[in-house]
Amino acid sequence: MAPGPSSSALLLPPPAALPFLLLLWAGASRGQPCPGRCICQNVAPTLTMLCAKTGLLFVPPAIDRRVVELRLTDNFIAAVRRRDFANMTSLVHLTLSRNTIGQVAAGAFADLRALRALHLDSNRLAEVRGDQLRGLGNLRHLILGNNQIRRVESAAFDAFLATVEDLDLSYNNLEALPWEAVGQMVNLNTLTLDHNLIDHIAEGTFVQLHKLVRLDMTSNRLHKLPPDGLFLRSQGAGPRPPTPLAVSFGGNPLHCNCELLWLRRLTREDDLETCATPEHLTDRYFWSIPEEEFLCEPPLITRQAGGRALVVEGQAVSLRCRAVGDPEPVVHWVAPDGRLLGNSSRTRVRGDGTLDVTITTLRDSGTFTCIASNAAGEATAPVEVCVVPLPLMAPPPAAPPPLTEPGSSDIATPGRPGANDSATERRLVAAELTSNSALIRWPAQRPVPGIRMYQVQYNSSADDSLVYRMIPSTSQTFLVNDLAAGRAYDLCVLAVYDDGATALPATRVVGCVQFTTAGDPAPCRPLRAHFLGGTMIIAIGGVIVASVLVFIVLLMIRYKVYGDGDGRRVKGTSRSPPRVSRSA
Repeated sequence: MAPGPSSSALLLPPPAALPFLLLLWAGASRGQPCPGRCICQNVAPTLTMLCAKTGLLFVPPAIDRRVVELRLTDNFIAAVRRRDFANMTSLVHLTLSRNTIGQVAAGAFADLRALRALHLDSNRLAEVRGDQLRGLGNLRHLILGNNQIRRVESAAFDAFLATVEDLDLSYNNLEALPWEAVGQMVNLNTLTLDHNLIDHIAEGTFVQLHKLVRLDMTSNRLHKLPPDGLFLRSQGAGPRPPTPLAVSFGGNPLHCNCELLWLRRLTREDDLETCATPEHLTDRYFWSIPEEEFLCEPPLITRQAGGRALVVEGQAVSLRCRAVGDPEPVVHWVAPDGRLLGNSSRTRVRGDGTLDVTITTLRDSGTFTCIASNAAGEATAPVEVCVVPLPLMAPPPAAPPPLTEPGSSDIATPGRPGANDSATERRLVAAELTSNSALIRWPAQRPVPGIRMYQVQYNSSADDSLVYRMIPSTSQTFLVNDLAAGRAYDLCVLAVYDDGATALPATRVVGCVQFTTAGDPAPCRPLRAHFLGGTMIIAIGGVIVASVLVFIVLLMIRYKVYGDGDGRRVKGTSRSPPRVSRSA
């Protein structure tokens, strides 16, 4: 009978398990903490902790702060707190993949000065803020794919712009990126942005990315890719020829015009990109389209402001300029003095090509130029703007002119008032002048489409404020009331109409006129009124006084009559003897 194995032989572990058990024994002998169900390698200088699929709900606090590599994958961690990785200055590799992380506290990684790789893919992050990745000055690999990120702040990558080599933001909901920050990642090798909603890449982004070897923009909403730096990189050319750049852009609604001609010249057979527009190239295989079919159309200005726009000084004016072309033209405006106009306190250029001048000045008189340009060329259109100055306030006359005999001729001569009046000012007539009113007449206007009304504005020599009146467009006369007697007035009439080019109200001066109201009338009228009033009062008073006098006279006569009768009775009684009363 063959001898059986001894009990000591049965307890010996297999040879493959000896290194692992030795590591555990070394860690146990040193007394280093290791969370339950985690695997810890506590042999310096590569201290490692593996806590994959352990059901963690948060980062365990019992972590050796000297750890170099920490993997917490496939758990249920929902948030990264501020003190979770405090004082881990030796941590080089941190993996938090496949958790449920939706929140990262500000400064959560501030102490990880030696960290080179951060994996946060397959979580529930909705944004990347500037304070979340602060302190990662040595980061090389940032993996944020397969999240729900919609927004990345412009300062989110500032800590590692000069060190990052691998940036992965694939499978998110990004519509844009801070392209200016991406353009400063001079050591970037791989940029992965596939399966997002990006529809635009800023021009100049790849000019300084000489080390970029792979760009993945698959399944986005790009219509074009900027050629700056990409074409030479894709050909392996340049002052320092690096590894040729591999560009993946399938699954985008490409607009196949002359702007993508550089990309078409990269002969490739491995991708199946198709064109979405223009219509005659829809669904055609990108690499099979001949170069001569990648066409652009120069700009054509289809709508612009009228050839001449009139506006009163201080009012607003809008100049519209629209153009079509392929690609869509960009519209710029040049002022009469040659300045390129932009958005300022007084001017604003809209996205549809409309120029708004909110407050016009006399310097705005002249020709504004609309310039529409695209990759195929440019087109220009002039628009003349005439700014009408406001009427000047006439000073009050020092003294009325002396009355003189009329001369031999009434024709205006230079140096006399009215000699140099313009034809516009003579179009208005002030008639039927009184001390408080004037009738203004003007001739029928030329047919102007869309006249809404007329605006009358006037002021006197003693009042700086303008008075405005709006009257119907069918009127050719206007009676100005409530004027002061003996004052000089400046009055202008403006036509308010719809500008066919801008669909906004515009004004045109019909004419201006100066007139002086009549002085106070002769004093006879008020004196006559006073005289008549006084006469009436005297007459009524006289009647009343006469009536009183007659009444008094009548009373006196009556008293006289009765007085004489009583006297006679007294005298007769004195002569007779005294009568004895009956009572006595």
